[in-house]
Amino acid sequence: MLTIDIYDKLAILSESAKYDVACTSSGVDRSGKQGTMGNAAKAGICHSFSADGRCISLLKVLMTNVCIFDCKYCVNRMSNDIVRVGFTPKELAELTINFYRRNYIEGLFLSSGVIKNPNNTVEQMIKALELLRNVYHFGGYIHVKAIPGADSELITRLGLLTDRMSINIELPSQESLKLLAPNKTKESILRPMGLISTKIQENSTDLVKYRHASKFVPAGQSTQLIVGATPDTDHKILTLTEGLYRRYRLKRVFFSAYMPVVEHSLLPSIDVKPPLLREHRLYQADWLLRFYGFEAKELLDEQNPNFNLQVDPKCNWALNHLEKFPVEVNKAPYEVLLRVPGIGVTSAQRILTARRTGLLDFSGLKKLGVVLKRAQYFITCKGKVIDGLKITSDGAIRALMADQYKLTVPSPEQLSLFNEPFLTRKDVQQCLTGQI
Repeated sequence: MLTIDIYDKLAILSESAKYDVACTSSGVDRSGKQGTMGNAAKAGICHSFSADGRCISLLKVLMTNVCIFDCKYCVNRMSNDIVRVGFTPKELAELTINFYRRNYIEGLFLSSGVIKNPNNTVEQMIKALELLRNVYHFGGYIHVKAIPGADSELITRLGLLTDRMSINIELPSQESLKLLAPNKTKESILRPMGLISTKIQENSTDLVKYRHASKFVPAGQSTQLIVGATPDTDHKILTLTEGLYRRYRLKRVFFSAYMPVVEHSLLPSIDVKPPLLREHRLYQADWLLRFYGFEAKELLDEQNPNFNLQVDPKCNWALNHLEKFPVEVNKAPYEVLLRVPGIGVTSAQRILTARRTGLLDFSGLKKLGVVLKRAQYFITCKGKVIDGLKITSDGAIRALMADQYKLTVPSPEQLSLFNEPFLTRKDVQQCLTGQI
């Protein structure tokens, strides 16, 4: 490594850290105490965002970009010819505190290349965090990316110093790991993930028994999956995501559209654009898994392994299950309402509350936050469809939606399914490709 100024190190190591999207800053409450510096807010400490949507109120940086691993998709891989630098634990702790005092940041996201071996790397991270917590008495938010392959004892020590921990799976299959990240194995990633999950559960029990028990990763753990670097389908990615939530009780699974940073025969060409829309559809599907009661097998299967990019996953599911519609909003249970495109968690709860005092109509639904541009195709109020919607059968709705699938460029030509020109192709596409 070169002898280099600390702020030059910061420029290099923060640039190298930007490809990790698994940095969320919510999920823990810790008030400031006399003699300490900083706090953490459960509602989230991210107040500003960069142009690409990433949070900039956390100091997001690598401990070092020196790495003995040779992951083909990583800019910091061993075989890549880049300037190698690294912070000492003291440098990183002082940098974090100085930035906090200047009100530049409110917390830290720390990751690292693998120095010598996983254990050595985690030991350096522990030294830095011990300085922050025990010497500088920093009480702000800290998110650390653990290193696959490190000993359980070190992972446990690290977890007692941080608020959230993530272990990035990166690639969704053992075959992809073997091909593009030969130094990593499925076991080396899932073992510490299981350890963290177990320790979090044990700690929640200890906190009930012992008031002053130390907290272990109080904001939970997360992971990241890269989308588009390998031929893995959305079905495989979503099934893995569902399994991670169920088995390891993860707070979040993040998806990162692969951004070509190095040229390699096993990877997409560096000229290929990142699959950002595919990433967006996976995030929407992830939301359906966590809050809408969907299962991965309902959204995708072996016959349809990838999402239709033209429509959001919830609307796509509804189009494939028209036998379940229309839904009468004045009678349908909560679980059924959640499956109607245009009705979210909040609006479904509002519907349940509002209909206790009387029957709802379409104008009332709009006031409750229902997106009628999408919901109108799948609901009735008092047994009737919305005024002006000239669709008289499920067959017509199916034809309308099937026609929308074929659209690649919106056209002002009017649909022939209607007696009067109420909607254009552009209207239909806009109402179906928006948010859930």
